[in-house]
Amino acid sequence: MHIARLLVLALGVTIARAQTPVHLIPQPVSLQQQKGLFTLTRSASIQYNQADGKTAADLLAKQLNGPTGFSIQPKTGTSGTIQLTLNATPDAKLGDEGYTLNATDKGVHITANKPAGLFYGAQTLTQLLPKEIGSKTKTSANWTVPAVLITDYPRFGWRGIMLDVSRHFFPKEDVKTFIDQIAKLKYNTLHWHLTDDNGWRIEIKSLPKLTSVGAWRVARSGHFGDREDPKPGEPTPYGGFYTQDDVREIIRYAQDRNVTIVPEVDIPGHSMAALAAYPELSCTKQPVSVNPGTNFADWYGNGTFKMKVENTLNPSDEKVYEFLDKVFTEVAALFPNPYIHAGGDECYKGYWAQDPGCQALMKKLNIRHVEDLQGYFMGRVEKILASKGKKFLGWDEILEGGISPTATVMSWRGVKGGIEAAHMGHNVVMTPTTFAYLDYNQGDNAVDPPIYATLRAQTSYNYEPVPDGIDPKFILGGQGNLWTEQIPNLRYAEYMMYPRGWALAEVYWSPKEAKNWPNFVQRMETHFDRADVAQVNHAKAVYDAIVKTSMNGDKLMLNMAGEIPNLDIYYTTDDTMPDQFSTKYTQPVELPDGPITLRVITYRAGKPIGHLITLSRDALMKRAGR
Repeated sequence: MHIARLLVLALGVTIARAQTPVHLIPQPVSLQQQKGLFTLTRSASIQYNQADGKTAADLLAKQLNGPTGFSIQPKTGTSGTIQLTLNATPDAKLGDEGYTLNATDKGVHITANKPAGLFYGAQTLTQLLPKEIGSKTKTSANWTVPAVLITDYPRFGWRGIMLDVSRHFFPKEDVKTFIDQIAKLKYNTLHWHLTDDNGWRIEIKSLPKLTSVGAWRVARSGHFGDREDPKPGEPTPYGGFYTQDDVREIIRYAQDRNVTIVPEVDIPGHSMAALAAYPELSCTKQPVSVNPGTNFADWYGNGTFKMKVENTLNPSDEKVYEFLDKVFTEVAALFPNPYIHAGGDECYKGYWAQDPGCQALMKKLNIRHVEDLQGYFMGRVEKILASKGKKFLGWDEILEGGISPTATVMSWRGVKGGIEAAHMGHNVVMTPTTFAYLDYNQGDNAVDPPIYATLRAQTSYNYEPVPDGIDPKFILGGQGNLWTEQIPNLRYAEYMMYPRGWALAEVYWSPKEAKNWPNFVQRMETHFDRADVAQVNHAKAVYDAIVKTSMNGDKLMLNMAGEIPNLDIYYTTDDTMPDQFSTKYTQPVELPDGPITLRVITYRAGKPIGHLITLSRDALMKRAGR
């Protein structure tokens, strides 16, 4: 009887161990847990069966050796404890980026059709190891991998993140670190926003003033968009740029990690840094400065605006196209990918409307509306790119002036532009503000520095990139966009990226039918711990209350919710600090009249977990109806 009990207990332990959740991001297509564990030791070996697997093997060894202190040296072969195998006969199901991973108590075998699949299988392997595998220094842990059988491949071929390095310059090593982070999440595209009003960041040897002048601006502090204008003759110490050797080095670094870099030169608007260097390319020819974050436009709330300072290239000046030919000749020679992004967004036409050269061009082209000049301009740009062997990619405004059938559209103003482009037969990359703008606040503006819009992790996770009624073949995929007006460094870029970057990684990689927010929350929380060990910053706004108000007649109503399951929300309006003994929120509440202050805190399992949110009555009134 005693032996029987021991057998039952042992069986229970085995089953429990086999059923220990595996928390991967993004979720694989298929994951079957088996019995047993593989233990990684210093005697382990990494082997690869073809020379094309060497890079993935070397990178995996580097990821393993640092935190474990081991000295695993990959070599060719077919009997590694960790074996990377390129299929002799391709498995059509896996495509170019898919893989299988079979972990047993004997070892780990990763198979793929292409090196990209081996790399992604290796990233999954590191997530199967304890969180300490992310440590930047040697540490100790029980280096075990649960026995699993995984088959995995991406839903979309374009899985990207846009990094804006114009508003704030990110040094070369920071860009590499950023590439490391997104590659581990199986993103395969870095959209590199290299030029804008606030800095030109890529060396163009034939146009040296683009970086000697355009890469530098006056030093300013404070909220971006509210800063003081540059003064005449003021020094310009803030900025930086990438030499062409830097660019080549970063491209090689990205290629090893299966990341394609798509450069963006944003034109004809957003060109103030270029005009600071070469003001003769504008309509007025007036000198301008690289903008340090001043308020240089009036926005009217419906997407329209008026520029106070000229930031557009002159579409009627042939010297502009000579300038662009020089720029794109050098950019095209640096970047091996087929696309160059030429911007096209938020182009103010007011200076064009007043320019005699533009008016003459409109008459010559029989153009009635000045807005249509952008179509002419972008058509010229597309021909320049085609002459360099590159495909034209632009923001969805490029649809407004007419584009060639070969142009690819990046839909950012909601999903409307993507739908229109797909109906016209254009390839589309979906990156709408409503789901994919990672510079938006993740939680309450009373907690984080205020930004003009909010995008919660759950909203990003719930995004479906293929709109109803659209042929999926036109949707290349999607990306998250990280604009950096309010993001001065890599540490804060991480804070804004995660966990929404984890959510979008799953949107673009995992099967649509696998989407499950409560399940993702469990995996996200595991990745919070892993990020802590890896010293990767991240926000925890998902633990905060969502505070909304509305009016019921003349009464102010309070409506609150939690973003993740099992949060308890407590609040006060009597100038006391809330805790688990304060009023628990269960349904909409009529707030009392008077100069009250609302204070809200969240708990889970009896312990405080979210930020304290404090809102005055005036702040609550402003939210009414939002």
